[in-house]
Amino acid sequence: AHEVGVQAVLEKNPDHEYWGEAYLDRIEFVDLGQDPAAWMAGAESGELDMTYETTGDFVDLFTSIGFEVSEVTTAATVVIRPNQNNPPYDNRLVRQALLKAVDNQVLLDLGMAGRGEMARDYHVSPIHPEWADVPAIEVDKDAAYALLEEAGEADHVFEVISIDDGYRRDTTDAYASQLRDAGFTVDRTVIPGSTFWNDWVKYPFSSTNWNARPLGVQIWALAYRSGEAWNEFGYANPEFDALLSEALATADVEARREIMAKGEKMLQDDGVTIQPYWRSLYNHTREGLVGAAHHIGFEYHPARMAWAEE
Repeated sequence: AHEVGVQAVLEKNPDHEYWGEAYLDRIEFVDLGQDPAAWMAGAESGELDMTYETTGDFVDLFTSIGFEVSEVTTAATVVIRPNQNNPPYDNRLVRQALLKAVDNQVLLDLGMAGRGEMARDYHVSPIHPEWADVPAIEVDKDAAYALLEEAGEADHVFEVISIDDGYRRDTTDAYASQLRDAGFTVDRTVIPGSTFWNDWVKYPFSSTNWNARPLGVQIWALAYRSGEAWNEFGYANPEFDALLSEALATADVEARREIMAKGEKMLQDDGVTIQPYWRSLYNHTREGLVGAAHHIGFEYHPARMAWAEE
């Protein structure tokens, strides 16, 4: 799960010593809920020696109490997406309005305290080998509201849903605020983590975090191809599906990048998702715990974790 502190039990096993390090007898995973303040309290009380992830202001706070910070640049992100199976999000003009009203840099600054890189709403990262440098959508709040009026939805109340957790809640709050600044009528709904994931692919308009995959085509095949189980966008575009199939079958990265450029522009033009930034991922470990730094794939390798000899 995403909200986990990790306690590495302090007992050393001399039979497992290797290169001056004592490997762990066992690792205990402790779920402290979704509030980073609880993780902080657990660290200060000695209840845990490692965080699975540290976010927002707590990156500096954990560092300030003597924990060692690890940072990795990734293709992890958040999407704030309309589901096209629910009106008025089946209207392309509405979806385009929802994109043009929002400055992604503001979402990065307020949602992640600036810890990451701005994205361009097509869910392929510059660290993906086939990324194509398609420009970002121009922010224009007046034009966004004009699109909403053209669609006949100026009176619609947009309910924006998120989980009650750190950067996802904060990013969605910032998004809702920008919609209001553009003249949209917005309600915010925050759902506890204990129930949010029950219907995450079905909400009409909500935010979701996505972890990194090695290739952009992998993300598209999971999330944007018609009929996929994790296609929370309700996106079903045969032309996009055909481009994706061609990209998946193209081994040469330069040739695949040309195909991806068309798909990236298509996702923007169709207003499929507000995908505002690429997250820098952080975690913290107690001094002396090695082999537990953050991984670009959001993985940990317990066999590598050890306490360094003093």
